[in-house]
Amino acid sequence: MNIMPFSKLGLSPKVLEGVRAAGYTDPTPIQLRGIPLVMSGRDLIGSAQTGTGKTAAFALPILSRLAQHGALRALVLEPTRELAAQVETAIHDYARFTNLRTVVLFGGTGYGRQDQALRQGVDILVATPGRLLDQMQRGMVKLNQIEILVLDEADRMLDMGFLPDVRRIVEHCPRTRQTMLFSATIPPEIEQLCKWAMRNPETIEIGLRRSPAETVTHALYPVASDQKQELLEELLRRTDYDQVLIFCRTKHGADRVARKLHDQGHAVAVLHSNRTQREREQALNGFRNGRYEVMVATDIAARGIDVEQISHVINFDVPHHPEDYVHRIGRTGRAQSVGDAFTIMIAEDIPEVAAIEHFIAQKIPRVKLEGFTYKYTRLLDDKAPPISRGGRTGRRRFSGYGGARRR
Repeated sequence: MNIMPFSKLGLSPKVLEGVRAAGYTDPTPIQLRGIPLVMSGRDLIGSAQTGTGKTAAFALPILSRLAQHGALRALVLEPTRELAAQVETAIHDYARFTNLRTVVLFGGTGYGRQDQALRQGVDILVATPGRLLDQMQRGMVKLNQIEILVLDEADRMLDMGFLPDVRRIVEHCPRTRQTMLFSATIPPEIEQLCKWAMRNPETIEIGLRRSPAETVTHALYPVASDQKQELLEELLRRTDYDQVLIFCRTKHGADRVARKLHDQGHAVAVLHSNRTQREREQALNGFRNGRYEVMVATDIAARGIDVEQISHVINFDVPHHPEDYVHRIGRTGRAQSVGDAFTIMIAEDIPEVAAIEHFIAQKIPRVKLEGFTYKYTRLLDDKAPPISRGGRTGRRRFSGYGGARRR
């Protein structure tokens, strides 16, 4: 099947130049359907999984429509500082052949550099709700000329309690604006927000709202609760991975897992909300450039992780909410690459696993590691097939020591 190229979607020549420089050739489904709608000025609801290319689906037409440097005319709201920084970087890359200016605002850091960037002029502002409201109160940002508003990862903003802040921000924008909302799931509260903030929106749904990416292979690893760390370390020993993202439910749990993996000689970084902004940036940058082979993270902190080399996601803790399972495994198998999602499961996780399987409408295979000495747990009575392979197995591609990869 021939895919319509970016050049046929109505984007400006300078934006197309940026797309080519970024190395993109074929639009993803959400880009194919979304870009023409955004270019036409329609309000848009995009229900799409993480990793489907939705950032470019709104960024490229915004850049094309704004065309020239002027006033602050486009606002993109993101739930976390990592995600805000990631989206601003992507927009900046696409805009490299234009004179449009992007600025990112998020908390956890001082006002000085952000104030300086705002004073130099901005066309597209990417921000988290709390810091944007702070800057509005300080008189540094006015939204009276906003033409395009994007509410990204709206379901996560709901989970984090940001919807009242979002509504306050929307109320400061002109009513004649174009509004886009992107969300992996559309719960009732988000539907109400859409009715309130949008005018006759077009809805694009890429894949089932509840479906994980088809490029990801799933497996459950039942084990006794006091063997979780041991099983995790054995999985890493047996798996041929590029980079691994490990999810924990709590910040203390993430620190504990990271510390034990570090002691085992892994180049490991940790990401959660108790880390300082500098520590978070160092962890993310080190993971992106390959200094760290393993990242241990909590759910909210990981929302901004966009690393193409993530070949495996491991759920050290089963998430409480099925939606979080879809978000977590959306970190691998991105942009049509294949990936593996391993979930370590203990007896107490049975209700959560059942809810996940119901939510994604598929049974996840149970797997036993051949040669691993299991303690008894009733989970093993299910006759999980013993296998010697933890996804793509074999010799690990690299190993780090002392927190940084050996060169």
